[in-house]
Amino acid sequence: NIGLKSQFDTGKKVTPPPPPEFFLLFGFLSTKNLCREVVATYTIEAKKLGLRILELVSEGLGLESRFFGDKLSESEILSINHYPPCPDPSLTLGVAKHCDPNLLTLLHQGDVSGLQVFNNGEWIGVEPLHNVFVVNIGNQLQIISNNKLKSVEHRVVTNSRVARTSAGFFIGPSEDSIIEPEKSLVDDAPFYRAFEFKDFLLHYFPNLEDNEVVMGHFKSQA
Repeated sequence: NIGLKSQFDTGKKVTPPPPPEFFLLFGFLSTKNLCREVVATYTIEAKKLGLRILELVSEGLGLESRFFGDKLSESEILSINHYPPCPDPSLTLGVAKHCDPNLLTLLHQGDVSGLQVFNNGEWIGVEPLHNVFVVNIGNQLQIISNNKLKSVEHRVVTNSRVARTSAGFFIGPSEDSIIEPEKSLVDDAPFYRAFEFKDFLLHYFPNLEDNEVVMGHFKSQA
């Protein structure tokens, strides 16, 4: 299931480019001059909001407010996704199930539902609310918090009636960032080993529909 949508991305991409199969899954649309000024302004403001949320998350975990600053939040990508109506939504998803590989995601759903999260063995629809962002915790935040925060498995379903457009803003580490559980958040033993973020992405993309396989590869052997 490769999904039904078109997409363009912009932002400070400091991580390695994903392999070709990633674009088969998520779709791709080149938009060289589309809404350049609006997109640039949106990106700046979304980054400010994301960093402020990360400051609050840091304080909630008992860390310094700037803990997730600098290299841990250096990468930024704005992804605009357009999902056309699908005559038979049972045949395809907009985006297959996955957890985000980054640190934090801000999603603006627009006014058409489609996002679903997996909870207690079932898929639950997340209805869009006016002027509200959905905030997704990514895999790196789960690892750094030593499982105190959990990434959320989600997908996008299609519908046969109306098109849907969403904007996802992804904040993540630089490719050479060392990711590991923060020592002050480890009670007995860390759940994960240390690794470079670029190594995580190399393992993530071939396995992104199975988060247990993705995260299991980086678990501590102690």
